[in-house]
Amino acid sequence: MQERIQRLEEKLAYLERHVTEQDRAMLELAEEITRLRRELRMVRERAAPGAAAAGEPEAPERPPHY
Repeated sequence: MQERIQRLEEKLAYLERHVTEQDRAMLELAEEITRLRRELRMVRERAAPGAAAAGEPEAPERPPHY
């Protein structure tokens, strides 16, 4: 009985450590996504006025569907 309890405690400790590691990884990914969204927004803001000021033509309109 004691051996069984010890195995269960070991499994529980492993699962707790695993959950902690997953939480840390998810937090890192969420922070990375936030940073990338911020960078993408800055790139879009820079590109939009820059393209018009440089005289680049706008994307042609799509032809009507037949």
